[in-house]
Amino acid sequence: MEKYLEQLTELLLKENSHLTYSQAKIWVEWLWEDFEATYAKAGEYHGEKMSKKVVQQFIFQYGKYLHETDIKIAKPPGLEIIETKEKDNLLH
Repeated sequence: MEKYLEQLTELLLKENSHLTYSQAKIWVEWLWEDFEATYAKAGEYHGEKMSKKVVQQFIFQYGKYLHETDIKIAKPPGLEIIETKEKDNLLH
Protein backbone atom coordinates (compact mmCIF):
# COMPACT_ATOMS: atom_id res chain seq x y z
CA MET A 1 0.00 0.00 0.00
CA GLU A 2 2.80 2.46 0.84
CA LYS A 3 4.15 2.07 -2.69
CA TYR A 4 0.75 3.02 -4.13
CA LEU A 5 0.37 5.98 -1.79
CA GLU A 6 3.79 7.30 -2.81
CA GLN A 7 2.99 6.91 -6.52
CA LEU A 8 -0.33 8.67 -6.11
CA THR A 9 1.27 11.49 -4.11
CA GLU A 10 3.79 12.05 -6.92
CA LEU A 11 0.97 11.99 -9.47
CA LEU A 12 -0.98 14.60 -7.50
CA LEU A 13 2.10 16.82 -7.29
CA LYS A 14 2.43 16.65 -11.09
CA GLU A 15 -1.24 17.57 -11.48
CA ASN A 16 -1.15 20.40 -8.93
CA SER A 17 2.00 22.43 -8.40
CA HIS A 18 0.28 24.56 -5.74
CA LEU A 19 0.36 21.76 -3.17
CA THR A 20 3.28 20.93 -0.96
CA TYR A 21 4.42 17.33 -0.66
CA SER A 22 2.83 16.98 2.77
CA GLN A 23 -0.47 18.43 1.55
CA ALA A 24 -0.52 16.09 -1.45
CA LYS A 25 0.24 13.09 0.76
CA ILE A 26 -2.55 14.04 3.16
CA TRP A 27 -5.01 14.34 0.29
CA VAL A 28 -4.00 10.95 -1.12
CA GLU A 29 -4.20 9.23 2.26
CA TRP A 30 -7.59 10.80 2.97
CA LEU A 31 -9.04 9.83 -0.42
CA TRP A 32 -7.65 6.30 -0.11
CA GLU A 33 -9.01 5.79 3.39
CA ASP A 34 -12.39 7.28 2.51
CA PHE A 35 -12.81 5.03 -0.52
CA GLU A 36 -11.74 1.89 1.32
CA ALA A 37 -13.91 2.60 4.36
CA THR A 38 -16.97 3.34 2.25
CA TYR A 39 -16.66 0.19 0.19
CA ALA A 40 -15.75 -1.98 3.17
CA LYS A 41 -18.96 -0.88 4.94
CA ALA A 42 -20.91 -1.80 1.83
CA GLY A 43 -19.24 -5.21 1.75
CA GLU A 44 -17.74 -4.50 -1.67
CA TYR A 45 -14.04 -4.02 -0.94
CA HIS A 46 -11.98 -5.08 -3.96
CA GLY A 47 -8.42 -4.60 -2.72
CA GLU A 48 -5.60 -2.10 -3.04
CA LYS A 49 -5.47 -2.13 -6.85
CA MET A 50 -9.05 -0.94 -7.06
CA SER A 51 -8.39 1.71 -4.42
CA LYS A 52 -5.39 2.93 -6.40
CA LYS A 53 -7.43 3.08 -9.59
CA VAL A 54 -10.24 5.09 -7.99
CA VAL A 55 -7.91 7.58 -6.28
CA GLN A 56 -5.93 7.94 -9.51
CA GLN A 57 -9.13 8.75 -11.43
CA PHE A 58 -10.05 11.33 -8.80
CA ILE A 59 -6.62 12.94 -9.10
CA PHE A 60 -6.89 13.14 -12.89
CA GLN A 61 -10.36 14.73 -12.67
CA TYR A 62 -10.01 17.03 -9.66
CA GLY A 63 -6.36 17.12 -8.61
CA LYS A 64 -5.57 20.46 -10.19
CA TYR A 65 -8.30 22.11 -8.08
CA LEU A 66 -7.55 20.62 -4.67
CA HIS A 67 -5.43 23.59 -3.56
CA GLU A 68 -8.59 25.75 -3.85
CA THR A 69 -10.38 23.63 -1.27
CA ASP A 70 -10.22 25.08 2.21
CA ILE A 71 -10.79 22.09 4.46
CA LYS A 72 -9.28 20.58 7.54
CA ILE A 73 -8.29 16.95 7.52
CA ALA A 74 -8.22 15.42 10.98
CA LYS A 75 -5.34 13.09 11.71
CA PRO A 76 -5.74 10.15 14.09
CA PRO A 77 -6.91 10.97 17.62
CA GLY A 78 -4.39 12.86 19.70
CA LEU A 79 -2.75 14.63 16.76
CA GLU A 80 -3.44 18.18 15.68
CA ILE A 81 -5.62 19.09 12.72
CA ILE A 82 -3.65 19.88 9.59
CA GLU A 83 -5.00 22.59 7.35
CA THR A 84 -4.57 22.14 3.61
CA LYS A 85 -3.86 25.83 3.16
CA GLU A 86 -0.86 26.42 5.41
CA LYS A 87 0.96 29.61 4.53
CA ASP A 88 4.31 28.50 5.91
CA ASN A 89 4.62 25.34 3.78
CA LEU A 90 7.12 25.43 0.99
CA LEU A 91 6.05 24.31 -2.44
CA HIS A 92 7.91 21.35 -3.90
